[in-house]
Amino acid sequence: MIGELARPVKYLTGVGPKRSELYERMDVHTVYDLLYHFPRYYIDMNEPQTIRDAPLNETVVLKGRIVRKLPEAPIRRGLSVYKAVFTDDTADLTIVIYNAGFVFKSLEVGHEYYLVGKLSGNMIRREISSPQIYPVRDTDPVQPVYRLTEGLTQKQLRMNMHSALEALDGFVYEPLPADVMRENGLCSLSYAMQNVHFPVDMHTLELAKNRLVFDELLTLAMGMLMMKSRSREKAGCVMKNESVDEYYEALPFELTKGQRNAIEDCIKDMQQEHPMNRLIQGDVGSGKTAVAAGAAYFAYKNGFQTALMAPTEILAGQHYETLNAFLEPLGVKVVLLTGSLTQKKKEKVKEGIAAGEYAVVVGTHALVQKSTEFDRLGLVITDEQHRFGVEQRAMLAGKGDNPHKLVMSATPIPRTLALMIYGDLDISVLKELPKGRQPVETYAVTGKLRERAFGFVKQHLDEGRQGYIVCPMIEESDSDLQDVKSYAKQLSEGFFKDYRVGLLHGKLAPDKKEKVMKKFKEHEIDLLVSTTVVEVGVDVPNAAIMLIENADRFGLSQLHQLRGRVGRGQYKSSCILVTDNPTDEVVQRLKILSKCHDGFEISQEDLKLRGPGDFFGSRQHGLPKLKIADMSQDMDVLVRAQGTAKEILSRDPELAAGENSGLKELVERLFEQNVSND
Repeated sequence: MIGELARPVKYLTGVGPKRSELYERMDVHTVYDLLYHFPRYYIDMNEPQTIRDAPLNETVVLKGRIVRKLPEAPIRRGLSVYKAVFTDDTADLTIVIYNAGFVFKSLEVGHEYYLVGKLSGNMIRREISSPQIYPVRDTDPVQPVYRLTEGLTQKQLRMNMHSALEALDGFVYEPLPADVMRENGLCSLSYAMQNVHFPVDMHTLELAKNRLVFDELLTLAMGMLMMKSRSREKAGCVMKNESVDEYYEALPFELTKGQRNAIEDCIKDMQQEHPMNRLIQGDVGSGKTAVAAGAAYFAYKNGFQTALMAPTEILAGQHYETLNAFLEPLGVKVVLLTGSLTQKKKEKVKEGIAAGEYAVVVGTHALVQKSTEFDRLGLVITDEQHRFGVEQRAMLAGKGDNPHKLVMSATPIPRTLALMIYGDLDISVLKELPKGRQPVETYAVTGKLRERAFGFVKQHLDEGRQGYIVCPMIEESDSDLQDVKSYAKQLSEGFFKDYRVGLLHGKLAPDKKEKVMKKFKEHEIDLLVSTTVVEVGVDVPNAAIMLIENADRFGLSQLHQLRGRVGRGQYKSSCILVTDNPTDEVVQRLKILSKCHDGFEISQEDLKLRGPGDFFGSRQHGLPKLKIADMSQDMDVLVRAQGTAKEILSRDPELAAGENSGLKELVERLFEQNVSND
């Protein structure tokens, strides 16, 4: 990034030190950052509605003139109401302004204005309260509306944006090579910037967006491909083809076709001269751990160790138990290394790992500590990709000589999106559920049926089963959602007073979380009231019922993940989605979940409904945050951008050529931001 654009935003005309602090809150530090602070939406005044035909109780855009101003009407001390009559010759309406005398004063009789606001009243008498008012003679026909922070107004931000665009005009900054622009029919960056912020009409806005979306997806595709090629150094542990038939035969169940294929993919990869970099993507309960165990067994047969890192001690413990059950009968020694082990025990385990005594090591972040050394680390497995940044994966891989890497993710993602997010990984998908797993029956009900739903939960508890009640809040707030602590207390003292009720939320200290989950697993708790912390949780085969409060507040994929906590044993399981907001859209979304049990199908619907920003909740690790591209809408651009990225990198793998220096800058900038956000 060059010249004026790299300057701190406080030096921009009209900003200064005080306002720059407000911009910092929105992660805007330089003029460049401000230019890339894109509008959330636009108000198009090119085609205003008429007062006569404009719908009531909806936001409308009107164009007309002030006919007369009425006298100020004080309501009580310190509060006045100002009114003006406005017409567009199809009908009149009254503008109502509360306590903003300066706005009222600025209105001139006979002058034309645009009004943006909610129309109320009836067919005869209409009014508009506290609208946005723009003088026609001084207003761009399409107005950008930005995300703000307290203390900053739309008017101030628009004014500062004009100054930033003047700075951009001061020199030629064009990061894309000319042939890429020509082949993709793209406008220049300065034209795109001018028209994404202040478009003349919706057509110029479309041209501008097309260019900026392409830039963003091209940058992302190039960054991912470069990461992939950089991890293509020679593997220090090329393996020989060894049979894993005895692993298949020793299992107490039959693997699905998908599981076998995924193990074969890993075996093939681990025999190549470049390290394996594979993602096993499977729905909740699709048996990813059995695949990981098969890959670990192959590494063991080749004389190499495997490390499996999980995000929590509970999950690490669960993986340890599963892997141990699968592999110990075959003579493979498995060990667990977590932070809560005593110092003495930790040292003993670490000595055994360094001496090559253990073939498979399962643990948490303790695995990446300096004091943890391996004898011959050949395979690194990480669970739940979004909880580990690229950095942590690299740190663990650094414990060996370019070991093979396997990532397990239970978040089903449409393939095109997965290729983008995990661009540095090859992908194996587990589609079918192992034999014996039954789909969880799902019902959506309104809050009116809450008591009945509680009765259904009680029924399960009386049969000796356990259950979850999930709510979206953590602490007390002014929100209409009940805080989870008081809600748990209310349930334990009321409807479920005869049962052992536990509480789990994200603000609990890690050791307390572990304690609660352990108690639930050992059936010392009948009903667990929890936030979404349980989404990546332990396997409790006895849990057969889940009730999710305010289900409309979650994405479909997240609801599907939560639902996957039940139905893990032999008992028929159910999930009840409760909403107090039964709008048509909410009903449609919850219906999809009631009918569909395929996580990949659900994720495709979720992507259509919510876009990728909300798709991962707040856990979008590993994928730089997109500012303008929308992967649910821009798939065709994504495919083009990926093709262009491959072409450019095949000619210039390190973007060293002069014509690619701007692109290199964009890639470095995008991934720098991502590392700092991880």
